[in-house]
Amino acid sequence: MKPKANGRTPSPATAELSCEVCGQMPEPTKARLTLANIAVMLPIELLVHAAVVETHLPYVAKVLVLTMTATSLVIWVAEPSAARMLRRWLHAPALRHRKRLGTAPALWRARTVLKDRPGSLQKMTQALAGLDTNILSIHVHPVAGGVLDEFVLSAPGELREGELLRALRVGGGADPHVWPTTALAMADGQTGALSLAARIAANPDELPLAVAELLRARIEARQASGTAEARIPPATDGTVLRIPTAWHGPITFSRPGEPFTPAESARAHRLAELAEILAHRPAVPADQDASGLSFPS
Repeated sequence: MKPKANGRTPSPATAELSCEVCGQMPEPTKARLTLANIAVMLPIELLVHAAVVETHLPYVAKVLVLTMTATSLVIWVAEPSAARMLRRWLHAPALRHRKRLGTAPALWRARTVLKDRPGSLQKMTQALAGLDTNILSIHVHPVAGGVLDEFVLSAPGELREGELLRALRVGGGADPHVWPTTALAMADGQTGALSLAARIAANPDELPLAVAELLRARIEARQASGTAEARIPPATDGTVLRIPTAWHGPITFSRPGEPFTPAESARAHRLAELAEILAHRPAVPADQDASGLSFPS
């Protein structure tokens, strides 16, 4: 379902409600189905009664003719006609619900490389605005050849991934990538990193899991100190990150299809440094604070 040229979203067709497996339409509400049947059956009943009553048949014959004719017409004519002629009205509630789902905003996370020069971001925002897409947050990471911009976008529900990628290229972006996301992407990155730092401060062994959560990455290898380096194929696209740690060897993370940014790498290394400092810090006696002062019991 795509927007019209005038910017309005077309109403969903009734055929969109049919089951993809059996092809059947959903059951309409009983109230609407009853009204539709009455609207179609009343004219048929009146015409049949008017035609039969005027005949000179015996009373019992008239009753039989009326019963059989009206029943046949209702089953074979009235109900199929009502379902066909009033289909859109019968399924109007489901169509309205489908339209609301189709136009509900969807969240996307996008990355693309822009030229580091005035006007680049403005051109990108204009291209996204052409799709009625709103930029909710943006992070800029310096990279070779420009800046890597990471967006969280709110877009119309019917917008497809290909249309979004095309808009990013039209806006001057190179090597664009988009992923569906949730409201969690709006969480402040610095606050999240501080929360994970507090988790490591309580237990330095939480470092691998904390970094994996921070980077939304997979832990590929964790080498014991003094052993050979893990045999992980080097990734030329930046999707593999290795963090050296002094107390139990390097940890390797991967995120296929989504290269790590310099800022993400720096945050992960700082968390590793924090864990190393805390792991080698001597234990503080219960009656002594961090400054070395003793307190009487």
